[in-house]
Amino acid sequence: MTDTVSKKFILAINPGSTSTKIAVYENLEPLFVQNIAHHKKDLEKFKNINEQYEYRKKTILKTVSDKKFDIESLSAVVARGGLMKPIEGGVYPINQRMIDDLIAGVSGKHASNLAAVIAYGISWDLGLPSYVVDPPVIDEFTPLAKLTGMPEIKRRSMLHALNIRAVARRESEKMARSLDESNFIVAHLGGGVSIAAIERGKIVDGTNALYEGPLTPERAGALPTGDLMDMIFSGKFKTKEELYARLVGKSGFNAYLNTNSAREVGELYAQGNPTARLVFEGMAYQTAKYIAEMAAVLKGNVDAIIITGGMAFSKDLTDLISERVSFISRVILHPGEDEMRALAEGCLRVLNGAETPKTYL
Repeated sequence: MTDTVSKKFILAINPGSTSTKIAVYENLEPLFVQNIAHHKKDLEKFKNINEQYEYRKKTILKTVSDKKFDIESLSAVVARGGLMKPIEGGVYPINQRMIDDLIAGVSGKHASNLAAVIAYGISWDLGLPSYVVDPPVIDEFTPLAKLTGMPEIKRRSMLHALNIRAVARRESEKMARSLDESNFIVAHLGGGVSIAAIERGKIVDGTNALYEGPLTPERAGALPTGDLMDMIFSGKFKTKEELYARLVGKSGFNAYLNTNSAREVGELYAQGNPTARLVFEGMAYQTAKYIAEMAAVLKGNVDAIIITGGMAFSKDLTDLISERVSFISRVILHPGEDEMRALAEGCLRVLNGAETPKTYL
């Protein structure tokens, strides 16, 4: 039986645009996981995501109370990191500087920016520590990885860092080594796709989940620059926001088949639908190319290729990818994206003294 002294109770918070996912863990055992759906009419009262702070905080506290959990028993609060300044991977105590940057949206506006703000508010009220773990703005790229052909433009790290580092760490532990001793290529396949090269624990290169990489269920991925310029100046798009919505929400599977459901497209693929076969195999083809690109970054020294994210549940897709990249290294499947557990794992490592937290400056 677990000693009472060693028990740590952790509240994890992960907001989305129309919902807030929370979980309470006893160490790494979930006591409950709840996705709180927010009614459109409730959110319409607020001009921006920052104004939703009190509303979302109250719904979280009410949900915890409804689950009959004593919030005074918490050891810490952990939040999905938002679009703060680029930082190294790791666990960071939430501080006022981080809060200010998230509210200002220094790297962009996103619902996840509110996660740390809420966690900080709850932890402040309770006198507890609060943390973020591996936010999407992790920047461990080398100078070579950031280089483009124009000095005015640098490649930016923007990827599914939380899940990528979590699955890489789990595989390292299975190999009886630390993440700092391992090299992996991790392909996170979901509504957005990130393909990252991890060298001795650091994400030294990777595809930007918004604008690079393969086509996805709703994103265009990398595009020919000349044709994109023609589209921009064609007059079809009146604003930057309209073009962004097309590239990041209405492209990929959505553009070809009018659905962003990977499951539906997978079913059409299995039925022999020609368009579905083209885009489904095309996503696998392009994903394999970017995996091979990351193998070049690592000079072929790859301990394993890990395929993760929601689309990794598709055997058809992972088989199509694996047959093109298995010559590089063995392929390991980690289907799904257990971000809540990854948050709890990072928080618990700090609480147990297994990892030293870093400081957001």
